[in-house]
Amino acid sequence: MAGMKTFAVKGNLLYTPSPSRMVCLPRHFLVCENGRVAGTFPALPEKYAGIDVVDCGNGLIVPGLADLHLHAPQYAFRGLGMDRELLDWLREYTFPEEARYADLAYAEKAYRLFADDLKKSATTRACIFATIHTDATLLLMRMLEETGLVAAVGKVNMDVNSPDYYCESTAVSLSGTERWIMQSRAEFRNVFPILTPRFAPACSAKLMAALGDLQQKHALPLQSHLSESPAEVAWVKSLFPDCRFYGDVYDRFGLFGSNGPTVMAHCVYSSADEVELIGKRGVFIAHCPQSNVNLSSGIAPAKAYLESGLRMGLGSDIAGGFSLSGFRGISDAIQVSKLRFRLQDDSQRPLSLTEAFYLATKGGGAFFGKVGSFEAGYEFDALVLDDRSLPATGELAPEDRLSRLVYLGDDRCIRRKYVSGKKILG
Repeated sequence: MAGMKTFAVKGNLLYTPSPSRMVCLPRHFLVCENGRVAGTFPALPEKYAGIDVVDCGNGLIVPGLADLHLHAPQYAFRGLGMDRELLDWLREYTFPEEARYADLAYAEKAYRLFADDLKKSATTRACIFATIHTDATLLLMRMLEETGLVAAVGKVNMDVNSPDYYCESTAVSLSGTERWIMQSRAEFRNVFPILTPRFAPACSAKLMAALGDLQQKHALPLQSHLSESPAEVAWVKSLFPDCRFYGDVYDRFGLFGSNGPTVMAHCVYSSADEVELIGKRGVFIAHCPQSNVNLSSGIAPAKAYLESGLRMGLGSDIAGGFSLSGFRGISDAIQVSKLRFRLQDDSQRPLSLTEAFYLATKGGGAFFGKVGSFEAGYEFDALVLDDRSLPATGELAPEDRLSRLVYLGDDRCIRRKYVSGKKILG
């Protein structure tokens, strides 16, 4: 296999082993051995003499970015309905669009656009929502498998409080989920199933209990939404008055990290008790700054979560967010944290570039294992970046070039892209 050989890339290496530390290694070698990082070196050690070396000149080499939350079927209507709040946006735009994926011809056309663009993006690993349609979800997974990306893809479950044209019976939801699990596990290598109850209001107690059983039976990860907007939180409280808080609904069915890796998107309005349970259960938070602004949801206290040691990464939340670019996600995270600091809580300093870059790489990558860093033993996920198109009057340090690229660049600066040591772009 191409991904199993030993080779090196040479350039300006940048990575964040911790939220407070950016490592910069100018003109260093990054060695890949059996799909993993063997080490970083100013000169190749003797034992690597003769291996293939890709000299990237003065290019920047950074870990691939992880997107912990996006909706593939929403890619086709990015940028629409951005003047709505969450629940109205779901009713007017999202559910009608997602219902169209019952038509496999439409699903193939729309998912091809998504898969092709995701491959070209800075994302190397992602957690992805599909729709309630089993066959269309498998179609998406086949397309993603072809890209070489690593992705957790979920067939969505929703059997209550949903439009008649976009809702399943509990029995159909569960039978389709079981078939999807078995078929995807047998067919795919890089793409794997993740249980996906849409959010608590759209799932009956019977469905959530059964999903908890499926998670234990098949040892699957799980993804959903949590405390995104005030109206959503109030709705959950009215539907589940006996639960202490939103996350408690999932927890009562074993869907909050107790039975497997779990990622919850947003957490804008998580109470102190909810945050405590997130930490206790090891739940990952997918911070989605662009979406939270577009849908007027609010600004999550990402800096506080990070300093508390919670597990967290970034999510584009397509199509609440309109950009697949993880670089844009980094800058958005920094900017909204500044607004939170200035307008809501001046006791919490804004995110730094180093902290936001950590969230986009090692922070979110941890959901997939040893991913998102150039430390020895980590999966060799890497981006080779060419920022020469960005105007400059003189030579900048690699850290400053990364900052400019995050704010001024886009995914067209990517010259090569590796996932687990396999080149998938360039």
